[in-house]
Amino acid sequence: MRMIGRLMSYIFKLPPAETYDIAVEKDLKIPMSDGIILLANHYYPRNLGSRPTILVQSVYTNRTKGAWECEVLAQRGFQVLVVSGRGACGSDGELNPFLSERRDGIFILQWIKKQKWFNGELGTYGGSYLGYTQWAVAHDAGTMLKAMASHLVGSNFRSFLYPGNAFSLEIFIAWMDMVNSQEKSMLGNIINSLGGNKRRRRAALHLPLGEIDRVVTGKNYKFWQDWIAHEQVEDPYWESGNHSGTVLDITAPNHLLGGWYDFMLPQMLRDYTVLKNSGRHPYLTVGPWSHFSMEAAANSMRQSIIWLRAQLLGDRGGLRELPVRIFVMGAKEWREYSSWPPDDIKYKRIYLQSGGGLADHLPTQSKPDCYSYDPNDPTPTVGGALRTFGQGNFVQDNRSLESRTDVLTYTSTVLNDDIDVIGPVSAEIFVHSNLKHTDFFVRLCDVEPSGKSLNVCDGLLRLAPGHPEPESDGCLKITIELWSTAYRFRHGHRIRIQVVSGSFPAVNRNSGTGEQIADITTMKIAQQSIYHDPDHPSSIILPFVD
Repeated sequence: MRMIGRLMSYIFKLPPAETYDIAVEKDLKIPMSDGIILLANHYYPRNLGSRPTILVQSVYTNRTKGAWECEVLAQRGFQVLVVSGRGACGSDGELNPFLSERRDGIFILQWIKKQKWFNGELGTYGGSYLGYTQWAVAHDAGTMLKAMASHLVGSNFRSFLYPGNAFSLEIFIAWMDMVNSQEKSMLGNIINSLGGNKRRRRAALHLPLGEIDRVVTGKNYKFWQDWIAHEQVEDPYWESGNHSGTVLDITAPNHLLGGWYDFMLPQMLRDYTVLKNSGRHPYLTVGPWSHFSMEAAANSMRQSIIWLRAQLLGDRGGLRELPVRIFVMGAKEWREYSSWPPDDIKYKRIYLQSGGGLADHLPTQSKPDCYSYDPNDPTPTVGGALRTFGQGNFVQDNRSLESRTDVLTYTSTVLNDDIDVIGPVSAEIFVHSNLKHTDFFVRLCDVEPSGKSLNVCDGLLRLAPGHPEPESDGCLKITIELWSTAYRFRHGHRIRIQVVSGSFPAVNRNSGTGEQIADITTMKIAQQSIYHDPDHPSSIILPFVD
């Protein structure tokens, strides 16, 4: 394991180790209030004396197969306690992901306080699920929590399970499949991986969704059944997985890191904004990454070590001066700012025009553009925040998608100058549908001189009766929040907007029936209209930076 740690330290370009003399206590037992026992491993440097403790909570194999990561942290001068969550990797109980962490975290914190090796200073570490568990315990940790490094994640589980109130199908089918197979033998994992993407895509088409857990894994998972049974945002079921209300109370310094194509980015940026507006001083790093890219993982670990050493050990040598660092795609450069979004952005509306145009002036009188959305032949996801696009394929040529009859495009004239779009992007679209239940999806693209259309950011909104209320003429005025971005549209390029009614398998198909998604077996075709006239000036709002 030590050799793996040194190899990964070299590959990830990590800060140098303080020591390689690391000890480990395995299978420590942490009792919960209901008698369940969680297992933990404790890594610590033998010869460095009293050191702060880094808490890692996971339902993955970090405590067993992935232990090199914890050893690397210990080599950088920390005690590390990695706890396997309820129902995972040897711990008792039934797996109830994202919803049991706070309840169990309270007893983990109490157990830590009683340990002779704990010096009263606690930090938390990890990305994705390991980042989410940090938010789950942060409030109860109180003043002993001195630093957080919560990466590639947000504090509210439902917000990334149901983006725009649609179900994040492809990612969480893959997640369930991974958790189901992670403790198999190496041969079992290889067999499971072969053809995995095709198998999961076939499963995404299966109806009803309530049977997908058995289709994918061969057994029923209660958490999957619960996720799709409690689809309404106001359902009390989600309260135990929503920690966003406590973010403003967290005083521990936090470095948040994510990617422009990370499916958890919107919630992470909301958490950053809450911390900033509460007078905290969070750091923020956003790169040209997806949630699953190795480059994101390398940066996450490297920046975590720098941050935790600065906050817990006083080693501020590697800490940058300005708290915000973002990668501007298109320009292919990193920039640093004092806050996010940058202070000098100016929001500008770009209006949809008749004939597929896009311009900064109001549209003239024109008829709406119409298309049919058939959930039996759903508009596919091309690029973006999919798990199967994790290794660099999250930006793709969208021309094949744009040739479909259920995709509308609106394109600007050729740009005479470079334009930097940096900040939150949104769209305000006037629509009409023959169905009360339907989706609208808006995507921002960069069209190169060759005609290649590259996806930049996008967002989706699932409509239901009364949400939103119709205008006096029966139209719906909908606001869609796209992912934030930092992108340079170069001179000679064009800006394009796509308007569609699905993105499958990124999210589940809207059947148009209004049935609970767990039970849907029938589909209705939606007839959609997009308006662009003086009374219905559909537009996208872009944050420009000089």
